[in-house]
Amino acid sequence: MTPFQLSEKLLEQVIGDIASENDKALQTLFKEYHYADLAEIFDALQIEQAVYLFKLIDSEKTADMLTELDEDVRENILDALSSEEIATEINELDTDDAVDIVAELPMEIQKEVIDQISDTEHADDIRELLSYDENSAGGLMAKELVCVNQNWTVTRCVREMRIQAQEVTRVHSIYVVDNENVLLGRLSLKDLLTANEKSKIASIYIPKVDYVQVDVNGEEVAKIMSKYDLEAIPVVNENKQLVGRITIDDIVDLIKDEAEKDYQLAAGISSDVEANDSIVQLTKARLPWLVLGLIGGLGSVFILEGFESFMNHPSYKSLFFFTPLIAAMAGNVGVQSSAIIVQGLANDVVKGSLLNRLLKEVGLGLINGGALALLVILFGVATQQPTEISLTIALSMLCVIIVSALIGTFVPIILNRRGIDPAIATGPFITTSNDIFGIFLFFYIAKWLLV
Repeated sequence: MTPFQLSEKLLEQVIGDIASENDKALQTLFKEYHYADLAEIFDALQIEQAVYLFKLIDSEKTADMLTELDEDVRENILDALSSEEIATEINELDTDDAVDIVAELPMEIQKEVIDQISDTEHADDIRELLSYDENSAGGLMAKELVCVNQNWTVTRCVREMRIQAQEVTRVHSIYVVDNENVLLGRLSLKDLLTANEKSKIASIYIPKVDYVQVDVNGEEVAKIMSKYDLEAIPVVNENKQLVGRITIDDIVDLIKDEAEKDYQLAAGISSDVEANDSIVQLTKARLPWLVLGLIGGLGSVFILEGFESFMNHPSYKSLFFFTPLIAAMAGNVGVQSSAIIVQGLANDVVKGSLLNRLLKEVGLGLINGGALALLVILFGVATQQPTEISLTIALSMLCVIIVSALIGTFVPIILNRRGIDPAIATGPFITTSNDIFGIFLFFYIAKWLLV
C-alpha cells in the first residue's frame, strides 16, 4: 500500500469541485479515501470549503475523520454545525472518541448535543465518561467491549458475543464477569472454540487478567500496557466491577501528547501551543521563560561586576574571553544530565538511592571534564597561552562540569518527587541556573588560584 500524499493537483481538483458545487464528483472521489487521509485534505482547505465538504460526505466517514482533524479545524467545523448535526456525528463514534469530541464543546452545547443523540445508552455512556478526569483511566476508556458471564454455557456465550461484537470496532479480548459484573478473568478464543458446547464458561476461563482502576493516571496505564505488551486493558471501579476498556490506540495518542508537551517544556514553552496559534497565545507561552532567561542574564552581569577589579588585572584579562565557553559547557552538561534523568523518570527506570545517582554523575563529570580540560590545556599550548591561565581554565571547567551534572540530575528528581513535571528541568530553567553557577565558579576559582 502506497502512503497517501496530498498533492497540489488533488487539492486544486477538490477546491474546483467545491467552487462549482460538483457534489456528485466530490462524493465519488472521497469514497475511496481513508478518513485519516480525508482529514489531511480538510486541514488544507479554507473553513468555508471544509464545512461545505463535511456536510456532503456520509457521517459514517466524517465522524471518524473528526478525531483526526487539526484541533482548530475541528473547532471551526463544529461551530458551523447545529447541535443535531453534531449529535449525528457523535452517534457514529465509539464512546472514548465521542467523549473527546464532546469535551471540546462549550458546556451548554454539550448538553444539547447529548440530549439529541438517538441511542440513549450511548448518550448515558458519554455522560458517565465525561465525569472522569480526562487524564485518568476512566477518561481514556471506551464502554464498548465483549464480556461474558461465568455461568453461561459455551453455546450461549457464542450467541451473546455475536450480539455484543456488532457494537465493537475491534475485539481484543473477551472478559469474564460474575452476576454482579465483577471482573473474574479473560476467555481464550481457542479454549472457547475447542470446549464442549454445554460446558460452563467458569470451567474454561483464565483467572489471570491485568486491569486498572478508573482513577489510575493515564501515564501509569501506558507503563502497564507497555510492560506487558497489551493491546487492551480492562478498567474496573472500586468494587472491581468491569466498566470499560482502554485500547492501544488511545495510549499511543496519550504518549504522543505527553511527548509533545515535554518537548515544549524542554524548549521553554509553558503551555500547549501550535505554530498556527495566534501571536497572543504564542507570546503567553514563550514570554515567561524568556523573562526567566533575562533575569538569569542580569544575574550573570552582577556576578561579573563583582569580579571587575580582578578582570582588570593586565595578566588576567584574557580570562574574560573564555566566559561564553564556560557558560556554554555548564548549560550543555546540565541539559544532557537532566534529559537523561527526565527520560528515565518517564520510563520508570530511575530507582534507588539519590546519593548513588549523584555519585555516578560525579564520576561521569570527572571523566568528561578531565577529557575536555586536557583539550583546553592543549589549546593553550598551541596558542602559546600562559600555562597558569590554561590550567586555571581547565580546572574551572572540570569543576563547572561536575556541578552542572549534579544540578541537572538533582533538580528533575526533586521536581518529580514533589509532583511537578520534571521535563521543565530540561529547558531554560536548568540552562539559566547552570550559566549563573558556571560563571560564578569560573571566576571564583580563577581568583582563588591566580591572586
